[in-house]
Amino acid sequence: MVITGLFTFPFFRVLSSIGQGCLLLCALAYLKQFRQIAQFRKWPVYAGFALIFLMHLAAGANTSVPNTSEFWRDIILQLPFLLLPLCFWILPPLQSDDLKRLYKLLLLVTTFSAIGSTIYYLFNADYINELYIHSKIMPTVPDHIRFSLLIVLSIAVGAVMLNRGALRGWRRAAVLGATIFLAGFLHLLAVRSGLVALYMLAVVAIGYLLKKRDWRKAGFVALMMVLLPMVSYFTLPTFYNKYHNTKEDASKVEQTHSANNYSLVGRVYSYQTAIRVWEDHPLFGVGKADLRDEMSARYREFFPQIDEEHQIQPHNQFLFYLVAFGALGLALFIIAFYYPLWWARRRHAPMLVAQYIIVTLSFMVEPTMEGQTGLTFSLFFLLLPLSSVADCRKEQVVRKGLKWRPA
Repeated sequence: MVITGLFTFPFFRVLSSIGQGCLLLCALAYLKQFRQIAQFRKWPVYAGFALIFLMHLAAGANTSVPNTSEFWRDIILQLPFLLLPLCFWILPPLQSDDLKRLYKLLLLVTTFSAIGSTIYYLFNADYINELYIHSKIMPTVPDHIRFSLLIVLSIAVGAVMLNRGALRGWRRAAVLGATIFLAGFLHLLAVRSGLVALYMLAVVAIGYLLKKRDWRKAGFVALMMVLLPMVSYFTLPTFYNKYHNTKEDASKVEQTHSANNYSLVGRVYSYQTAIRVWEDHPLFGVGKADLRDEMSARYREFFPQIDEEHQIQPHNQFLFYLVAFGALGLALFIIAFYYPLWWARRRHAPMLVAQYIIVTLSFMVEPTMEGQTGLTFSLFFLLLPLSSVADCRKEQVVRKGLKWRPA
């Protein structure tokens, strides 16, 4: 329900939240039945995420009275930071087969959603190609940015499963076909953040394969990194238009009024405005609930050429937290959020590393955690492999793939 709920947001918004509620009930039932916390020794790993929730809660002391309702709305939005780690901490790691089924489910629903978007594109190609000239994108479920990240994670799932020999027969052929299709569709979708994440994962994969002296696979991945963008440029109008639109967008940065029409320009000025807000509140920030009002005031003061409807919030999660919670809050977030990655540094955890790369790159260009879909995607697919890493310090693979844990 949590996974499929990411794709039903436009028409069944609460499905993912219901899934998280059911997961909490499972955890409480387990605790009542067995009188134990299955992953008790891993409490520091899960505690970091809860600290981030407490940071949001503490920001109430730095919130003006008119924005109290906005503060409580944010607390409700950020509840997964508290509840999801609690559930995974209480419950034992999933059985290997169940974990693989969940990753296959992600690959399946992502592929079906991509097929739906492809069909829509084929019936409306001229209209959609024109959209890309004007910094717009084809409609997707979920929104195009989160969808592109889900596609990259699904490609990583397929690649890891294929590389580990965890599949046989028609299942291997199906996963191979879905992975290749999603890689091609990502270039048709042409979302910059998703493409950057894909190629960064490819670079990491090449490094891993070279370390394992698997020259053939490393060469294949490197060849695909070169061929895919070249072929896409000459065969996919969306990719071609997005490339040239990005070049034009970047050339307008010096023209402040261009923020009303160009997305990249708008992001640059959101960064500059955010820095001006932070300079007045460097240590503890302005408070997340008051951020929008403070940003609007600085826009009017420094960049009056930008229309109110195009005065966007900081399009960078790190900068967003810096302005909202100050330097201390940003430092707390970085330590708490990335401690699990440090904890798992000597353990074999390809899906954990992949998700951290994807999420971190999205943080650089989007306030990913400020929406339900982005928050659920980021947190759930970190906790799922993190729970399964357990204390295994090296890769455990049986020839037939029966006991392989896709952590």
